[in-house]
Amino acid sequence: MAQPPQIDTVRAPDRSVSDATRTRRFPSLNLPLLVVVVLLSGYGLVILYSAVQGEERFEFSKQLVGVALGVVAMIIMWRFDYRRLSEATTFLLVVNVVLILSPHIPIIGTDAGTSTYSWINVGIQVQPGEFAKLTVILLDASVVARYGGRLDDPREYCKALGIMLIPFLCIMTQPDLGTGLVYLFIGAVALVAGGARLKFLLITLLAGVVAIACVFAVDEVIKNATGDYKLLKQYQRNRLLVFLDPDIDPTGTSYNLKQAQIAIGSGGLFGQGYMQGSQHALHILPEAPTDFIFCVLAEELGFFGVMALIALYVSLVLISLRIAGAAADLFGMLIVMCAIGMWLFQILENIGMTCGLMPITGIPLPFVSYGSSFMLLNFALIGLIGSVWAHNNTSGKKGSYATTR
Repeated sequence: MAQPPQIDTVRAPDRSVSDATRTRRFPSLNLPLLVVVVLLSGYGLVILYSAVQGEERFEFSKQLVGVALGVVAMIIMWRFDYRRLSEATTFLLVVNVVLILSPHIPIIGTDAGTSTYSWINVGIQVQPGEFAKLTVILLDASVVARYGGRLDDPREYCKALGIMLIPFLCIMTQPDLGTGLVYLFIGAVALVAGGARLKFLLITLLAGVVAIACVFAVDEVIKNATGDYKLLKQYQRNRLLVFLDPDIDPTGTSYNLKQAQIAIGSGGLFGQGYMQGSQHALHILPEAPTDFIFCVLAEELGFFGVMALIALYVSLVLISLRIAGAAADLFGMLIVMCAIGMWLFQILENIGMTCGLMPITGIPLPFVSYGSSFMLLNFALIGLIGSVWAHNNTSGKKGSYATTR
């Protein structure tokens, strides 16, 4: 009688421990997110290389340094467990205040040749307000997440709103209205996504409109008494007036808008050719590498070049929305939604102001505009979104704010 085959009783090695260790050590990557970021940042560098030609104040090598540092920051943030910050509201608030107010320190603060005192010099010039966008996102997400998706108590709503307004008030001491608007929009996204009642949001919006009207009215009284505006700088008022009437000052403030529109219109479908844009080559287009870099793209690569950039932005937003929808906790979802909101606001504002659809501000175009601090921020945000995705299904201690949705 044939003997039954011998069964090997030696157990295969248990890979569960090693796999778990590997998961903690090397969090899973979101390949579509990485591909879009590589394409977007690469496209931005191509556009910027053309924009900095003939511009003595801007060095392309500094942008490359910003990208390199950004990649390092992205990797660090991706591996960092974002849930550790879910209950660090007070810490995040202190970090925000210190970052934003640091340009007022006499030894390191500088205006860097701009109209705002928003830079520090620590061997290299850094704009802390840009880095604070990251901490503002974390702060707002932490504040709102504690309510578990229902912010319907008026006292708690006012308390949350008050905390979230502190970074805005700090940035207005520089004053940097453009960055302040970004902070406000991030806060608005956090409140909407975090379950604040519609009635509270509408009352807040109405109060904001009234506050703006009061600022202009009080500033006019101060102007009549002292001969100078104090609450809003003259250039800020001029930008708003030009938005309302583009022909009010054709050789002054509205000159930038006119030249931006000419550059965009001259691009046509296919553009004038890479590094062949006449408006930029003749140095007619102001601040080409920063505020008006979209005009360089439109003039040189035309409608199809613009659509390629917009397609990359749409891909970034859609991938991030998918990550937000899959987040296991409210804190993670709010982080991603606030990052999306920040990018969307800056994209719409930057492109809109060059077309005359939005007031002119100093808000840069994500992954494209010149600025190593800004580039570092964008990559760090990608890493933070990656952290939400990578730790979505991992086990570990969760704070009370990071409850399962």
